[in-house]
Amino acid sequence: MSNTTESTPRPTDSRPSSSMTFREMLATLWQFIRPYRKTLFAAGVALVFTAGITLSIGQGVRLLVDRGLVASSSEALSQAVLVIIGLALLMALGTYARFYLVSWMGERVVADLRKAVFDHIVTLHPSYFETNRSGEIMSRLTTDTTLLQHIIGTSFSMALRSSLMFVGALALLLFTNLKLSLMVLIGVPLVLAPILLYGRRVRRLARASQDSIADVGSYAGEVIQHIKTVQSYTRERDEKRAFGREVEAAFGVAKRRIRQRAMLIAVVILLMFGAISGLLWVGGNDMIAGRMTAGDLAAFVFYAVMMGSAVATISEVYGELQRATGATERLVELLNVESEIPVGGANTEPTNPPGAAGAEVAFEAVDFSYPSRPEQPAIRGLNLVVEAGKSLALVGPSGAGKSTLLELLQRFYDPIGGRITLDGVDIRELDTAGLRRQLAVVPQQPALFTADVWYNIRYGRPEASDAEVMAAARAAHAHDFIQQLPDGYNSHLGEQGTRLSGGQKQRIAIARAILKDPKILLLDEATSALDAESEYHVQQALQALMEGRTTIIIAHRLATILHADSIAVLDRGRLVAQGRHAELIEVSPLYKRLADLQFQDAGRQKHVAE
Repeated sequence: MSNTTESTPRPTDSRPSSSMTFREMLATLWQFIRPYRKTLFAAGVALVFTAGITLSIGQGVRLLVDRGLVASSSEALSQAVLVIIGLALLMALGTYARFYLVSWMGERVVADLRKAVFDHIVTLHPSYFETNRSGEIMSRLTTDTTLLQHIIGTSFSMALRSSLMFVGALALLLFTNLKLSLMVLIGVPLVLAPILLYGRRVRRLARASQDSIADVGSYAGEVIQHIKTVQSYTRERDEKRAFGREVEAAFGVAKRRIRQRAMLIAVVILLMFGAISGLLWVGGNDMIAGRMTAGDLAAFVFYAVMMGSAVATISEVYGELQRATGATERLVELLNVESEIPVGGANTEPTNPPGAAGAEVAFEAVDFSYPSRPEQPAIRGLNLVVEAGKSLALVGPSGAGKSTLLELLQRFYDPIGGRITLDGVDIRELDTAGLRRQLAVVPQQPALFTADVWYNIRYGRPEASDAEVMAAARAAHAHDFIQQLPDGYNSHLGEQGTRLSGGQKQRIAIARAILKDPKILLLDEATSALDAESEYHVQQALQALMEGRTTIIIAHRLATILHADSIAVLDRGRLVAQGRHAELIEVSPLYKRLADLQFQDAGRQKHVAE
């Protein structure tokens, strides 16, 4: 078997290294937490309450030892036990409130963050998606936000609680025994040093780990999306190997991150218990010498253990917080992407009122290159006018710029030079949504959603009634095959409409355009996937739909555009000829060559059929 796949892995996107600090992460998340300040305050109260109750248990332990065990008093022992039980009950209630409020906060904030990111993504300029993989974007929207939910709802709460416990335990240590407390204060920096040292490494590896997980998701999503192609070319084994390499690469990064976290936790535990052992030795000698009571030593050990546990928890959670920093940075990168096509314009009103006839479209000295290919002009100095209510057909070889003109008219991109006008108004001065509401597109590759027929047709006009949807389906000659689906109009079409044939998908798309009832109709090979009979009926439907509307048609089959009001011949982004079919045969060598090839081929096919 060839080793080509092994030696030429797919390229991956270059990503910026992690640079967001922990403080910057908190400032970013605060924008989403701020609306729920009351809930945050209540959670803080519950947090302080439970921390205070937990620390109070140490005094219960002191009473238990001094007045109960050492004094051999059964009554004092019972009272001390009751105090501890009461404190435990209060701690349980406080913990319930804290856990519920903090978990609610985590779910709510992440839900808002997901919506904010998605709301921003759907407004981004199409060129952004040319250079950024959809799987990578989805990973940020799902995996990263899930990680943040865990951090906000669990880890951050644990970090705050442990910090309070650390401070409270330290204060009570100082109150209980000054000499031992000074020993603790000397040991604290030794425990915190590895947290800071290894924390930086964990943060870098956390960002790399999230990126590698995104690579795995992107690769798998692409293969699944093109599974028929993979199986048709029998590349299953190659894709398994390639995916295996992606998984192993992600595992390698995760392994390094886990090793650093494990080392951090191990070092902290070793230092913590070493310090506690030293405290027990010094404190035990002081108790034997009578310089402190057994209860004081028990309380001191309890607080020391609480401090050690707090430090151990902080060291463990610190790695999670560093991962949250990387995840937050990746999400902020998405939120900070600015769309090159602003949503609004100087004029927020449509150029025509509802129900008006089609608008005049004019391309004036338009120059354009795709952002991903700036050195290759797609449109060069093009001047073209489509009169209101008239039809214009665009023909030419592949790469001539036909589909580019439709994308420019929809303002997915803006021209580099020149302008495009609607009834004399530059479309850059119009509200983008208002502009697009006047357009309906039937593309060569229809986009259908994983939903039922109602949803897919009604996508053109969500408020349409069932009767209007069915009327549009009939006009597109789709009603009959829809009725034959298992659940009729309630039938789900599968991902990207996989349960329909190519011709059926196209008729659904035509029904969607008919339902939208646009002023400007854009047809990009709208009948290319239909059989001869269906094409005839749909052409009739389109003729009725085109009546009174400005229509731009892209067609490779010239037979479908012979009745267009005008035909524009494009070549390498330039307009080389324009006129009716008979005129172009005489004046345009390119058009004549295209016509000869197609009609001669059609004649041969007819001859063979006869």
